[in-house]
Amino acid sequence: MSDRGPRGTEDFDAMSWHDVHVHGFRLVRFDEEAGTADLVLDIDYILEWRNSDTGILFTVCQAALRFHHVFGLKFELDYAAPTAGMCPFSMGGIAREALVAANGRLSYRWHIPLNWPQGMLEFEAPSFTQTLVGEPQVRPEQFLAPEKRKGWIDA
Repeated sequence: MSDRGPRGTEDFDAMSWHDVHVHGFRLVRFDEEAGTADLVLDIDYILEWRNSDTGILFTVCQAALRFHHVFGLKFELDYAAPTAGMCPFSMGGIAREALVAANGRLSYRWHIPLNWPQGMLEFEAPSFTQTLVGEPQVRPEQFLAPEKRKGWIDA
């Protein structure tokens, strides 16, 4: 991902969210008539994994991942079972299943398994956009140091 974005639904197959950390989530742009809202995730997106003499290095950049017109949101996150301290949660990846409405309109069922701590997000949404914010950083960890992150981002 050499450009700053936004990247979107058409780029899905070229993107990966494995081990991406989520620092915040919120619902915005409520459409009461349709019963939808946008779901925005404040993430540390991993642009590159590469081997070095000292181990794996990651190029990471803060990003806003926004799913548009979300419907039927299910969210599970369990910090209690593993007695985990509070920290950003980590995605195992993102999968999608195409849904075609009777009127021919295309949407997707999105499944985001969480690998630390255990959980998941599931919902329907027709599209997403992801925009990088801040500057990419090369790090030995898959997340940014707190001082390298901007405050809450709007996308």
